[in-house]
Amino acid sequence: MKDSVATGERSSHTRLRAVSYNRVPTVAGYLCLLVGVLDVLGAIFPRMRHGRVHTLAMALPGAVSTLATAASLIVGVSMVMLAHALRRRKRRAWRAVMLLLPAGAVLQLLRWHQHVPGVVTVLLFVLLLVARREFYALSDPRTRWRALWNFLLLGAFSFGAGLLIVSAHPRTGTGSPGLTDRLQHVAYGLTGIEGPIHYASDRTGDLVYYSLAGLGLLTAATTIYLALRPSTPVPFLGEEEERRLRALLDRHGERDSLGYFALRRDKNVLFSPSGKAAIAYRVVSGVMLAGGDPIGDVEAWPGAIKEFMDTAARHAWVPAVMGCSETGGEVWTREAGLNALEIGDEAVVDTGAFSLSGRPMRNVRQMVNRIERGGYTCRVRRVRDLSGQEREQIRAAAAAWRGTEVERGFSMALGRFGEPGDGDCVVVTAHKEPEAGDPAPGGDVRAVLHFVPWGGDGISLELMRRDRTADPGLNELLIVKALQQAPGLGIRRVSLNFAMFRAALARGERLGAGPALRAWRGLLLFLSRWFQIESLYKFNAKFQPVWEPRFLVYPTARDLLRISLAALQAEAFLTLSWPVPWRRKPQRLPTKARAAAVGRPGGPPVP
Repeated sequence: MKDSVATGERSSHTRLRAVSYNRVPTVAGYLCLLVGVLDVLGAIFPRMRHGRVHTLAMALPGAVSTLATAASLIVGVSMVMLAHALRRRKRRAWRAVMLLLPAGAVLQLLRWHQHVPGVVTVLLFVLLLVARREFYALSDPRTRWRALWNFLLLGAFSFGAGLLIVSAHPRTGTGSPGLTDRLQHVAYGLTGIEGPIHYASDRTGDLVYYSLAGLGLLTAATTIYLALRPSTPVPFLGEEEERRLRALLDRHGERDSLGYFALRRDKNVLFSPSGKAAIAYRVVSGVMLAGGDPIGDVEAWPGAIKEFMDTAARHAWVPAVMGCSETGGEVWTREAGLNALEIGDEAVVDTGAFSLSGRPMRNVRQMVNRIERGGYTCRVRRVRDLSGQEREQIRAAAAAWRGTEVERGFSMALGRFGEPGDGDCVVVTAHKEPEAGDPAPGGDVRAVLHFVPWGGDGISLELMRRDRTADPGLNELLIVKALQQAPGLGIRRVSLNFAMFRAALARGERLGAGPALRAWRGLLLFLSRWFQIESLYKFNAKFQPVWEPRFLVYPTARDLLRISLAALQAEAFLTLSWPVPWRRKPQRLPTKARAAAVGRPGGPPVP
């Protein structure tokens, strides 16, 4: 009995200690940032280097004090750079800071600083040493782009800091140098060359020289290190992983309309220990982002979720899931202890019950008849039934009609068309000969819908594009023809677009809606000026679908902003590509990936 009580006390103590240490990385990261900023400010501005015992500094050789000041600047910049990684529990950052802190303390003693930075340094060192087990995270995937961004950002900071250093020491032996002279002096100093400015004091001249040279050396050394270190390839779906995923989709693909999108080549995949379930994901800005439900047997989902959460914990990534179903959300929240937020509804149409007759379908029926009278015809086929020439024609037309420089999409887009493994996909094309003198990139193809398989009897909309010169209403014609001819292909359910916050829009306009709901709907209508929120909802509602809710799964509310930004990057709405002013900007056209910012991709074109 006593042993069990003692064991309970020890386990309780362990839990309390884990909770108390849980926020140490965050506190340590901010303390690291504070120490670095104090070191940088003390090295740049002369007045901050004078303490109450400043007169004793003359006992040290001038070069030692000058080198200590310049070295403190380098240590401070390094601490600022490591602060974010320290907050993310990165093991390498912890090791680097544990080396920099003693070096910084020695430099502070040599420079006879005030005691505040020294107290913070000692406090941070003790905190990191006691809570060293909290810094366990592995490094993130690495690419050569990190070296380029390091060179640009750190180089810009070094140049700005160097200009402050030169400007903070006005006493020179060459009069009053202008801005051009100071810029030239900084540029030379960062490369280790004496600039045109000569200072009245040799100690001041040495301090400026060593500080600028140190900043330049730090920029060059970190850039070279990042460029030469072994890089981790960008996550991609290998042939073996794709084969295993396709086998799972063949057996369990009917569970989730987003399952086929796990076959994107820019995703990585984790399998459960039994191999009966898998989760496809991508890491974006420290967020481990999955899309849809786990693939495979529901009984094996917990094992795949555990692998997912363990991988996120090892790297200190934020786990998140975009667009999972209600069943998937329940399993995620139960097995991983996460939270779920309803973000919209998926429009699913039963092809057997679909009809254009009746008053609710009057507007769609009239629009389809008008487009058909305009000379448009439609063809619905499996991709494997297309000829090689037709595939290339459709691919070229879809690329020409794309509204952005990059292909958008992640959780609800495939990102390719016409590959041999995707023969079960369905393509719907609208045809009309272009007018004379107005050549179209797709020949007589004026619009394209692309569906991916959803089990053996369903399809899910992946891509919707059309020629901007085509008549309005062409998207409605394509969807109607797809729904009408789907039964002939053995398809009984079709997943259309995703309507973001559909429930709020629908309930907010009903009689008796409360002020909070009406205010939320008003905000959504305001945002619809820039995003396809209301238009997607109304477009989907034309086809009398069944609405299936979709959820965002996340750890805590404070992670929502970070997850949202990562999702925008994954969907290519936030890109780090360089602007190319001389390239002709294509017209913005609707795609299923474009609509992912406000819901399921594939929304209708904006008039």
